[in-house]
Amino acid sequence: MSTKCLRPRAVFAITALAITFAAPALAYTGQKYRSQAKIDINEARAIALKAHPGRITDEELELERGGSGLRYSFDIKNGSHIQEVGVDAKSGKILENDREGPNPD
Repeated sequence: MSTKCLRPRAVFAITALAITFAAPALAYTGQKYRSQAKIDINEARAIALKAHPGRITDEELELERGGSGLRYSFDIKNGSHIQEVGVDAKSGKILENDREGPNPD
């Protein structure tokens, strides 16, 4: 069956599921904010990896200015550099997509 026959949400769900099982099991910090998020960590991972492909090396859910004030933050390694990608935990919007500086958070 071609993906043209699948609905967009089904394709997204399949992608998120594949990422979940392909990625190493990472414990993320900030789970205490999980109930306030409208999107879950798996959806946020898929959004972040679409914005900057690579391997997630660190992830957290944090209160931070910008967007709704609640964001998932991912460090994504691709080649020799690390990119920090922030995803709003309520809207799924990309809030940050910048190369990690010399003094990471």
